[in-house]
Amino acid sequence: MSGHRWAARAAAGAAAVALTVTGGTLAQADDDIDSLPAEEIAERSRDALLDADSLHVSARGSIGGGADMSLDLTLDREGNCAGGVDMGEDGSVEIIKRGDDVWLKPDAAFWKNHVPVGGSTFDAILDGRYMKASADNPRLLNVTETCDLDTFRELIADNAGTADRGGLTKGEKTEVNGAPAVPVTRVAGGERLTAYVSAEGTPYPVRITVSNADGKGTVNLSGFDRPVPSATPSPDETVDVTALLGRSVSPV
Repeated sequence: MSGHRWAARAAAGAAAVALTVTGGTLAQADDDIDSLPAEEIAERSRDALLDADSLHVSARGSIGGGADMSLDLTLDREGNCAGGVDMGEDGSVEIIKRGDDVWLKPDAAFWKNHVPVGGSTFDAILDGRYMKASADNPRLLNVTETCDLDTFRELIADNAGTADRGGLTKGEKTEVNGAPAVPVTRVAGGERLTAYVSAEGTPYPVRITVSNADGKGTVNLSGFDRPVPSATPSPDETVDVTALLGRSVSPV
């Protein structure tokens, strides 16, 4: 499912490239972070993001071309998540993962556009309910990997340091969602990436913007270390389709 995969990788990729420095320690709450050099702000922000146990990701954009897509997910290091992805006219999917189980609720537009052969059958079987399957089902790996914050963190850690140190510029302090933040920007290879770093408390990156010839996107990060909602669909709201997913038609 390209929608949620794009958003997760856009967030991680933007953070990785924009925050390409290593080492350092987290800023304390009383640090005047906007007085620090751009490289040190980025360093502390990357470390803070990698240290988070859970977070909320909200992303929208068209990186890589194509129509705008959006994602809204809360996820943690245990692989739990709740939220969904919206691909506009191409459809949307609600996602809940808890422990070893995952629940998906694609809408009719998703089935029509992404599973033209057999999709209407899945849609009829579900009849507005969630499809439930084991999280280790190989056909759902894209979903389960996206729902795991460790996957997100690995994308950042693996890419940190791949670009030359330096080349970052610091902008004037601004506000993101009513809170002070310092923008740190890198422009390279026809791509512009800006990470807005919280100027209060732990220096988390609270917004990342990326633009290039293929499109642009915005990723908002919040809810650091807050638990993922634990509610799961009731049996009356679900259809166990593990056996159906084993057929030749893959719904995701």
